[in-house]
Amino acid sequence: MATAFITGGTGFVGSHLIEVLLRAGHRVRALVRSPGKAESLGISGVEWVTGDLGSIEALRNGAQGADVVFHVAGLVAARSLEEFLAVNRDGTARVLDASPEHARFVLVSSLAAGGPSQPGRPLQGDEPPSPVSNYGRSKLAAEDVVRAGSLPWVIVRPPAVYGPRDTEMLRVFKAAGMGVAPVFGKGDQQLSMVYGPDLVEAIAAAGLSSATEGRILYPAHPEVITSADTVRIIGEACGKRVRIIPIPDPIGLAILQVTGTVARLAGRTTLLTADKGNEFFQKAWTCSPARLEQLTGWKAKHDFRSGTAETAAWYRKHGWL
Repeated sequence: MATAFITGGTGFVGSHLIEVLLRAGHRVRALVRSPGKAESLGISGVEWVTGDLGSIEALRNGAQGADVVFHVAGLVAARSLEEFLAVNRDGTARVLDASPEHARFVLVSSLAAGGPSQPGRPLQGDEPPSPVSNYGRSKLAAEDVVRAGSLPWVIVRPPAVYGPRDTEMLRVFKAAGMGVAPVFGKGDQQLSMVYGPDLVEAIAAAGLSSATEGRILYPAHPEVITSADTVRIIGEACGKRVRIIPIPDPIGLAILQVTGTVARLAGRTTLLTADKGNEFFQKAWTCSPARLEQLTGWKAKHDFRSGTAETAAWYRKHGWL
């Protein structure tokens, strides 16, 4: 069995990854900024290391003796490219520097680093990257750091993720539960999706297989759905027929400029910025899991309909809906 070190251990993806590795019998250490939050997860058998991506001592303590390092932590919202880079690129460099010389390094990146796809042509993993947002550029910068390092590596680029414990997609569930939901553009943007518990199985498989070394892999369900269909299906899971309100691109951009400016003036971060709009208004964000499936045998178990049904049930059980 392997010894694994995980950053972002109390996050949505990281916490599920810990559980998968523990069930498989691996020894797990995880970086945590808040011991209280770690305790609230109720996960037994994991060794928590208090610190953050700026603490090289904590990173070295966590990574000591690790056979595989899963770097999951990162920023998804920031006020500038510099803020994104300070965490997503420079934090990755510190985790890499703290890792043992023999360790395999698994970077959980994002489809945003690869950039948008063309309708009907999902990304495979060998295309020239073309990120369109500061977030995507910062994740690509993190990938460059890993590729330039001396450790054996694998890069995993998830598309949109949803599932139990996720707070981002929860907003869409709440809107759908009210019976009305806005959608940027006409609602025909093509999307790949992945259910959180399926994603962490993919991350574990990629990190523990020698066949994946030096590869960029996309963990996703092979189905492609539109942005409007995501809202309709989430509505079904919530027992609602959702009225979709299309937001034309010019109006959507104006809204994002306002929300981004208000957040910046208030000293807060938000996903709803004009820069993020460069992602919202693309025709497609799709990727193929074929290479990952071939190398590891992993396959996503949940299409979007079954995954949202389980997610909605979890939200209701825990009082989130």
